[in-house]
Parts: sequence; C-alpha cells; structure tokens
Amino acid sequence: MTLPTQLVLGVLLEDPALERYGLEIGQVAGLPSGTVHPILARLEQCGWVRSRWEDADPRERGRPRRRYYRVDPDSIAVARAAMARARGAVGRLGLLRPHAAGGI
Repeated sequence: MTLPTQLVLGVLLEDPALERYGLEIGQVAGLPSGTVHPILARLEQCGWVRSRWEDADPRERGRPRRRYYRVDPDSIAVARAAMARARGAVGRLGLLRPHAAGGI
C-alpha cells in the first residue's frame, strides 16, 4: 500500500461514519486532489469506500456538487488491518535500511 493511499485511508478511518469530500480529504492528508481522487476511486472499486453525490443544487451553493466518501462499514476492520500491515512493512524497512526510514 503506497504512502498516499495510507494517508487517504487514514483520514477516512479517523471517523469511519463521517462523510468527507475529496478536497477535504486531500487537505487533511496533505495531498493534492489529483492524487487523492484516483486513490478514492481505487478504494471504492475494491469495496472499501462508498461515495455519494450531495443533493444540493450547485447554483444555490455557488460551487460544484461535492462527492462524499466514507469507509464501507463492512470494510473497516479489513482496512485497519491493511493499514497495520503497511505500517509494519515500513518499520521492517527501517530495520533493513535505516537510511530509508529516516535513520542514519
């Protein structure tokens, strides 16, 4: 799992019941929308994330409609386990190559 994917998934897992829109996810994760939206599409394709378009009229809001994302309730445990494995892999990389994980 790539670091940007971990950052996006981490934002969504902070509060799995909370819906967040793409730009908000990018801001919290510190990633540009051009990076975030393909990740969200992949996570949705694999069934870990659900999305929906807001019902608001863009003319009333003065902005485009937002697409909201959240972790699929049935995938929370799987996503958290995958995140733990990914963090463990980074930790092991640090043991093998300390300079690659911010060491020497």
